[in-house]
Formats: sequence, C-alpha cells, structure tokens
Amino acid sequence: MLAHLVGEYYDGNLEAAVAAALREVEGAYGLAIISADEPGILVAARKGSPLLVGVGENEWFVASDASPLLQYTRSVVYLDDGEMVVLSRDGYRVRNLETTRISKPVNQIDWDLAMVERNGYAHFMLKEICEQPESLCNTLRGHLLEEEGTARVSGLNMSDDQLKHVERIIITACGTSWHSALIGEYMLEEMARIPVEVEYASEFRYRNPVVDQRTLVIGISQSGETADTLAAIREAKRRGARTIGLVNVVGSTIAREVDGGIYLHAGPEVGVASTKAFTSQVAALALVTLRIARLRNLSILQGREFIQGLRVLPDQIAAILQRSSELEQLAERFLSTATNALYLGRGVNFPVALEGALKLKEISYIHAEGYPAAEMKHGPIALIDENMPVVFIAPKDAVHSKIVSNIEEVKARGGKVIALINEGDTEIERLADATFTIPVTLDLLTPILTSIPLQLLSYSVAVARGCNVDQPRNLAKSVTVE
Repeated sequence: MLAHLVGEYYDGNLEAAVAAALREVEGAYGLAIISADEPGILVAARKGSPLLVGVGENEWFVASDASPLLQYTRSVVYLDDGEMVVLSRDGYRVRNLETTRISKPVNQIDWDLAMVERNGYAHFMLKEICEQPESLCNTLRGHLLEEEGTARVSGLNMSDDQLKHVERIIITACGTSWHSALIGEYMLEEMARIPVEVEYASEFRYRNPVVDQRTLVIGISQSGETADTLAAIREAKRRGARTIGLVNVVGSTIAREVDGGIYLHAGPEVGVASTKAFTSQVAALALVTLRIARLRNLSILQGREFIQGLRVLPDQIAAILQRSSELEQLAERFLSTATNALYLGRGVNFPVALEGALKLKEISYIHAEGYPAAEMKHGPIALIDENMPVVFIAPKDAVHSKIVSNIEEVKARGGKVIALINEGDTEIERLADATFTIPVTLDLLTPILTSIPLQLLSYSVAVARGCNVDQPRNLAKSVTVE
C-alpha cells in the first residue's frame, strides 16, 4: 500500500513523493525506497523502527542495525522518528517530512568485525555465553569506587540530592530484560529500602499509571529500540518522571530519549536468546542500587563488601563455563526428550527460574514454566510425575531450608529434580537426582551465577534436538513493533 501511495504522489521527484505519502499514514515503519525512474537515488525513513546510515569512503548504506555495516564502516548516523535520509552519488542528507533539513552527528561504533563473527564457536549463542566474564568486566569497568564503597554512575545525570530523594522507582522492560528488572527490584528494596515496581512495558503504556516528578522510571532494553519500552519511557516523561535507560547499543533511540543512563558495553549480541546482555543488565542494576543505597542507608563497609562480590563474579563465571560438559550430560539425561519442564526458585532467584524457563522455551521449543517454589503447591504440583523434570535454583541463602522442603515435595510425587546448589550442600545433594554446583557469593548477586548454568543447559538441549539455536522460529532479536 505504501508503494502505491508513493506512486500516487510521484511526479518525477522520489524524495518529495515519499515525504508526501508518509505525511498521510499512521503506524510504525522502517523504509528504503528506490525508483526505476531515478536510479541514482535511495530514500529511507523511519517511525518506530530503527534505521541508521553508514558513512563510508565514497559509499553510503542504510540498515536497521550497525552489525552488518562493520565490514564497510564504523561511522553511522542514527535517524529519529519522522526523519528521512536521501542517498545519492554525492552523499547523503537528512530531513523531516516537511522541508526542513536536519544536521545529525556521526557516531563511531567501537565494535570490530570479529565481535560479530562466531570465531570458531558452533553458534553465536554459545560464543556469547562464553563471553560473559569479559562482558561483565566491561559493564563494571570504571564504575566501582572501592575505597568509598559506592559506584560512579555519572551517566545517570542526576545529582546525589536527586537520587537520595527519589520516593519511588518503576522499572519497565520486556522479555529477558523484564526478568533482570525483577532482580533489580529485590536489590533496590533490600539495599536502598525504596519501593520498586516492575512493569511490562507493553502494559504500562496502555493503562493510567501513577507517575509524577518524584518517580524514577528505569527502562531496560538490550537493543535500545524495543517499541513497547520506548513508548513506556515516553509516557513516563510525559507525566513528569525522571527517566534513565540501561541499554547495550550506543546511540539507540531509548539511549537518546532518556534523561540519563548506563551503557552495558557487553558488545554485540547476535543470538536471539539474550545471554550476556542479561547478566550485564543485572550488573548495571547492581551499580544503580549501590549508588542509591549508599546515599540513603548503606554503610561504607557494606558497600565495600558488595563491590568485592561484584569484582570476583567474572572469575566465578569462568569457573562455571569450564564445566559445561557436566551440563551437556544433564541436558541429555533429563531434558532433551522432555515435553514439559518446571523451574523453581525463591527470593531473588525466582526471576532466574523465569529466565531459565524462557530460555528453554525460546530455543528448544519445550514447554517450560518458572514459578516461586512455594507457589508449586497452588496448582503446578498437579503436573508433577516421573516424566516431569524440575529444575531448582537452590543456593545456600536465607530461604535454603524452605526450598529443601519444596524439593522433598517434588520427590514424594516422583518428579525428577535437577538442583543448582553451592559446594558442600550435602542435604540437597542427597535429595536431588542430579546437582550442579556454583561458587558462593552474596545472596543478591547469586542470579548472575545461577543464570549461567541455565543458559548452557538450554543451549545443550536445543543442540541435541537439532533446533536453530541462533534464530529460533517466530522470534526476532529486537521487537521493534507492537
């Protein structure tokens, strides 16, 4: 229909015809338009969908993402909603849908081509899982102030006084980012003693949320282009809230529209199922939490302890990755032939159960559900029999004794239990059909460690079942439409 509409307006000037057509339409689009009558011209436009211009040497490109341009150029220009770019042999120019020409900055991409290639790994997802020691270091680099027991987060563009007097925080996101937001809720409420709500961005934008100038709204998106999260951020700003973004892609739309934020610096994530971006999101939330908590009520000694816990996480993740063969065996033994699975956790590891179930669903097409372990008795326990594998996230934390009781309930009904535990937990080791040990860390940081084995478990199951790991059916890396 758009092509026909442009044709209706065309009178020898493609640029004018596209602008006239787009002034008549509603909805989201990302377009690149050519005409046989003007072979030296390409017109591109965006609204809602990401679009950028690659600036090379006597050559110009349009793309929805920077990754495919890296073999040609690292210089890109990001378009905003309602903007057009016209490419010709002489270069490019940006304008709006009226007649105004717009000057746009040229951004430099700090990724190189090797970062978006597999480098010998069977799949991008496996490469990105194995990059997490490095990606976590990159997220934390330059932010930790151990002597003061706090974090440097100047990118938030908020003074200490503003941060100290925030009365309420809303975190909005979709999918895996929503799970990291739930972990952030536990961190912020536990350490900073500030009320936090986590909202699905797709729901937040269509209701009448209670948001005002004393509310801080945090939007989380790997791509920085997630349509619902962007709309939620805009709605929050319209209501007077301060907004910050946790995004991975420099120059993305959300990064440009929020008042401040933190770049994850996790590097390009090509696999559709998010892995390293998830752990970097949790780490970024930990930085925000630490800064606010130190301003409000956290002691310097507690702050230093938290920083020490963050600093050793990359080495602890590397130790887990070295034992990936154990998880391959668990996948083959319990999950590769299953049709259903249950993931259970308590406290801050409940969101990890949700994330583990999502990963299995996304790439292996096995039906899986994540629940708080105690909620199992309120319905899901009816599903448990000898054919139901149940994955427990069960580190030795404040609710350990409770989750032991939940494991006993599953075993009494014939369920097969796979448990993530800390070393030396002989109680759960005796009860479970199989266990995988993770290093000991602070309770609030355990999700970063417990998520790694679940990523590898899902990956191994998907490979065993012959699934397309990097591009699972019906899914896109970045959801840029409603």
